[in-house]
Amino acid sequence: MLEKKQHNYEKAVLVGVVTQNQDEDKLQEYMDELEFLAFTAGATVDRRFTQKLTQPDSKTFVGSGKAQEIKEYVKENEIGTIIFDDELSPSQLKNLEKEIEVKILDRTNLILDIFAQRAQTSYARTQVELAQYQYLLPRLTRMWTHLERQKGGIGMRGPGETEIETDRRIIRDRISLLKDKLKVIDKQMATQRNNRGKVVRAALVGYTNVGKSTLMNAISKSDVFAENKLFATLDTTVRKVVIGNLPFLLTDTVGFIRKLPTQLVESFKSTLDEVREADLLIHVVDISHESFEDHIESVNQILMEINAHQKPMIMVFNKIDDFSYEKKDEDDLTPGSHKNISLEEWKKTWMAKSKHPAVFISALTRENFPEMKRLVYDEVMKIHISRFPYNDFLFEYFDDEEEGSEKQD
Repeated sequence: MLEKKQHNYEKAVLVGVVTQNQDEDKLQEYMDELEFLAFTAGATVDRRFTQKLTQPDSKTFVGSGKAQEIKEYVKENEIGTIIFDDELSPSQLKNLEKEIEVKILDRTNLILDIFAQRAQTSYARTQVELAQYQYLLPRLTRMWTHLERQKGGIGMRGPGETEIETDRRIIRDRISLLKDKLKVIDKQMATQRNNRGKVVRAALVGYTNVGKSTLMNAISKSDVFAENKLFATLDTTVRKVVIGNLPFLLTDTVGFIRKLPTQLVESFKSTLDEVREADLLIHVVDISHESFEDHIESVNQILMEINAHQKPMIMVFNKIDDFSYEKKDEDDLTPGSHKNISLEEWKKTWMAKSKHPAVFISALTRENFPEMKRLVYDEVMKIHISRFPYNDFLFEYFDDEEEGSEKQD
């Protein structure tokens, strides 16, 4: 089920709805993210379809007229995949496949597919496989389209249902087996965490594709896989880092995303345990993304769900090298937007009043790196001193990068 495949980019269309809880601007943000998800999975987006509804249609998610429009466009342009922005119910999925007769995916299925591609270790693959089976179980009936050719009558009622029930039982058994396997691995990982002693533990958290792995590589001088795609890193990576004279452990974790499938939150419990048991959280934010405030809110929401929101935290606003804004003319009296705020102005907004210390950097070009390292050092030092109040340090903090440049001079 989890065999890695080389993806030829297939043509796809995206579908989303404007509802009472999701206005047009918000939908466009989600659709942009969905297009990036589709690209990461191996698809090119040919067109987007949107519709205004009070709430999604219970039968086909979109109205019957819009479903017909999508069907005609897909047929004319030889589109192989339709991707919906929200999770479809089993009945919606079945009705859409019957109506349009092409591959139908929803946001959850797409994210699961990306996770399946990205999973490298046995542990990550087990977690993803469990999430896939949990998603598949209530939707199993749609796989048995060959049975629809059977007509009612004597001797024709039983076998189809029996075959589906048999598969359901097999999947339930597989889910139970995977859960038991994860429990064993969870115990092993808990033992590993305990064996790390009393060293201060910091964890990188943040939205997906904000540069956590790039920052991890820069700080720890390691080679964690980093790529400008969503969910480049699934496996938790722990490295020993020394800043100044102070050693601590730094963990790179899986990125969060809006509308994260509940199956993944459950199956990636151990990965989230690394966050839950960390002493310090380093919240990395992509300041160049126009929706970075929403990303912060999404991450904070997940941290609250796993009861990790009270931990000491540093806000690291990354990708300042990619930040841009549109300067308004002095005689322009129209209301400003996020696009008109400069980096200096952002620093004076709520970020200046935040209870968490903040720093603005570029992990790629290492701009403002000494400032960030000093900030991390100070926060780790506070935790270390509270844990070891009688541990006097032999050396003052020093910047190893500056010292290196002095030696070269």
